[in-house]
Amino acid sequence: MQIEKRQILHTDILIIGGGTAGCYAALTIREHSDYSIIIAEKANIKRSGCLAAGVNAINAYIVKGNKPEDYVNYAKKDADGIVREDLLMTMSEGLNRVTDKMEKLGLVILKDENGEYVARGNRNIKINGENMKPLLADAVSKLPDVTVLNRINITDYIVEDNVIRGAYGFSIEDACAYEIRARKVLCATGGAAGLYRPNNPGFSRHKMWYPPFNTGAGYAMGIKSGAEMTTFEMRFIALRCKDTIAPTGTIAQGVGAKQVNAKGEVYENKYGLTTSERVYGTVMENLQGRGPCYLRTEGISKEQDESLRKAYLNMAPSQTLKWVEAGRNPSQQNVEIEGTEPYIVGGHTASGYWVDTNRQTTIHGLYAAGDVAGGCPQKYVTGAMVEGEIAALDMIRHLKKEADEPQKEEKEAFDKKIAEYDHFLSNQSGMFTTEALEEAMQKVMDNYAGGISTHYQFNEKQLELAKEKITQLTALVDELHAEDMHELMFIYELKERLTVCLSVIAHLGARKETRWHSFAENLDYPEKSDAWMKYVNSRYTDGKLQIIYRDLVGREEHYEHHN
Repeated sequence: MQIEKRQILHTDILIIGGGTAGCYAALTIREHSDYSIIIAEKANIKRSGCLAAGVNAINAYIVKGNKPEDYVNYAKKDADGIVREDLLMTMSEGLNRVTDKMEKLGLVILKDENGEYVARGNRNIKINGENMKPLLADAVSKLPDVTVLNRINITDYIVEDNVIRGAYGFSIEDACAYEIRARKVLCATGGAAGLYRPNNPGFSRHKMWYPPFNTGAGYAMGIKSGAEMTTFEMRFIALRCKDTIAPTGTIAQGVGAKQVNAKGEVYENKYGLTTSERVYGTVMENLQGRGPCYLRTEGISKEQDESLRKAYLNMAPSQTLKWVEAGRNPSQQNVEIEGTEPYIVGGHTASGYWVDTNRQTTIHGLYAAGDVAGGCPQKYVTGAMVEGEIAALDMIRHLKKEADEPQKEEKEAFDKKIAEYDHFLSNQSGMFTTEALEEAMQKVMDNYAGGISTHYQFNEKQLELAKEKITQLTALVDELHAEDMHELMFIYELKERLTVCLSVIAHLGARKETRWHSFAENLDYPEKSDAWMKYVNSRYTDGKLQIIYRDLVGREEHYEHHN
């Protein structure tokens, strides 16, 4: 099989990724301008991205009595100071605005007898959000001059003299390659899952916390194009219900369940209550022989039992089925908990593109929003929307000032990219399968770069071995064969993950302290140091990943790239 067709498309703005941030950016662009838009989506925009199955709460909202500064303080404390306060502030200021917009689009938000939103904790409100993504997608489908290309896998940016010119990709459904030329590009592809060996093996390996189809594509394209990236060492590890990998926050916040060990002792206060400390405490209690660890639900009321069963049936049915199969409600049996494998995700931690306050990356005209944008943790769904809005408004502002120059096409470069696709489609000598190399990659990362089997811990020697082995696996990718376009997508997903793995390894080694237990547990440097109150960034130049250190940015600053 080979590429049979090619399409060259032109647009003002290309949005790569039709998830939360991408959809909201499109709505904003059309609301404030008449610029043409193409959205390239790997799946189908109606149910793509992290919102695919819906959510039962807005996890980033300024509840009554609070202000945006309070949210910035919370996120900053949870990340132990390594955040971009300018990004957090501009994001927090828009949280309630985008929530109001979603309610107008049809999102059902629960209200009390006074018409006030029902809060869940200090920063959350309850919603019926199973149709949140279809609501967004439907709104986008009604916009004029917006073309949605479903089932298109974007693989590479087109960058000339550090200016974005578009992207290359291919259709997953037919043998067609795409060159999409654009004046501005927004990357909204999400974070990276599947780098490490997951909790569940074999057939159940994709039962994980973060969507398995988010492979770090946006990160990888940026890294290869020389964009500066930040804070990949702040990995995210979720604390989840054992086996089902269902959320724990609904239990912890919904019924006030405490983390307890096998002896029934509450241990969460002993280690701390930040996201990473909750994971770390669970790891340490198990290591010290006091596991398994649980969320204490025994003794909750009948009404709370029913509430939990309904909540999980809506968002994580496997947990409700586990209770049903056991014949025991949460009130009769504590819920066992464990950490997941590490992920790289800028919606929960600060990993991602190094952007200015308006979310433009170090590549001129390329923007990042949502999980792929770094520096702004705890953004969740509404924060991703705000970043899509901020990026959209800045793209419009620049386009209005810039001359509409004719977009040239580079036939030679497109031919070269098609030849690369054809290599995998026609290569019959492959000794390895994509799945085998992916499993090998996950084993390397698990054993040598702080995965589950090493209790998330690592040292410099292990990281050296991880780099060596991931580099060897990367060299083997050229030998892979794809029977069809779907298998070609799997090869590029593996390539993306391997690229991100090397950046994660470099970042883990570059921060010589342990600031976030479990997230970055460096055994050579087990203590936290004020000397490391700075950002660890990186840029791929001349075939090497170079580490760059940056000073912290305050919340009142308007940061722009200077070099």
